[in-house]
Amino acid sequence: MLTMAVVGVGDMGSAVGAVLVRHGYRVVTDLTGRSAHSRRLAAGAQLEDLRSLDALIAEADIILSILPPAVAVEFARAVATSIEASASSPLFVECNAVAPHTVQAIQSLFAGSGAAFLDVGIVGPPPRSDRKLPTRFYVSGDGRDRLLELGVPELRLIDMGDEIGRASAIKMTYAAMNKATDALYTTVLMAAEQLGVRQELVAEFESSQPAAAQRMANRIPFLAATAERYVGEMQEIAATFERARVTPMFHRGSEWLFEQLARTSLAEETRADLPAHRSLDEALAAFTAILSK
Repeated sequence: MLTMAVVGVGDMGSAVGAVLVRHGYRVVTDLTGRSAHSRRLAAGAQLEDLRSLDALIAEADIILSILPPAVAVEFARAVATSIEASASSPLFVECNAVAPHTVQAIQSLFAGSGAAFLDVGIVGPPPRSDRKLPTRFYVSGDGRDRLLELGVPELRLIDMGDEIGRASAIKMTYAAMNKATDALYTTVLMAAEQLGVRQELVAEFESSQPAAAQRMANRIPFLAATAERYVGEMQEIAATFERARVTPMFHRGSEWLFEQLARTSLAEETRADLPAHRSLDEALAAFTAILSK
C-alpha cells in the first residue's frame, strides 16, 4: 500500500488524511512549526508525524500539498530542493487554490528534480463518510493514473487530461462563483446595515428570494473563521480572470471583504470550534464594527 504524505493538516488536509487512513493507506506528515490546532487535527486523523521534510520525502510515494495559497510556492520550492538533494522521487501533487499560471510556475521548480508533478483542484467540503456527495479531486498532468487509482469512495477523482493548469482552472472558476457569492451577500448586508435598512432588506429576501436568504443565514455568520485564507484565494482568482481577459474586479472586491472579516474578533475562531448557531445580527455587528476603525 502506498505511503501518502499530506501537508498541511488544516480542515481539508486532515480530513483527506483521515479518509486515506480509513481505507488502509499509511499517511504521514511533518508538523514542524505547526499550530496546536493543526497538531490536534493531525492526531484526530491518525496521521504519523515524521518531524522533518527530509524524512517525509524519503518515505512518501505521493505528497499532497494542501496549504493556504499564499505559502504554496514556498512549500513546493522547499520540497523540490530537498528532492534534488536526496535519492527519492515522490510524486508531488499541487492541491492548493492557485491560478493555472501559478501551478505551472510551481511545476517548473521540479524540472530538475526527477519527481513527477500533478495539478489537483479540490472542490467541495472536506471529505466525510456520511456526506452524500464525495469531495471532488480534479486531476491533470502526465502520470495522473497513480492518483486516479486511489480507492477512496469519499474522494471522486476526475480526469482532466495531461495539461497542467486545467485542474486548477476548475478550482478557480468554481470558487469564483461559490466564495464570491458569499462575499457579495455579505457586502450587501453590511451596506444595508450601515444604511439602516438591513432588517427590511432581509425580510424582502425571505419573501422574494428565500434560497438566498437561507444561504445568508447559514453561511455569513461563520465566514470570518476562514477569511484570512480566502484573501489569497481571491487574489489567485483575480489573476486567473485577468489572464483570461475577464474583469478581475469582482474578486478584488471579494478580497477586500475577506481582508475586513479577517480583522474582526470572529476571525480568531476555527472551523473546529464554531458555535452551533450564530445570528446574522451578531455577525454583522462584528463585521460593521471594523469599518469605523
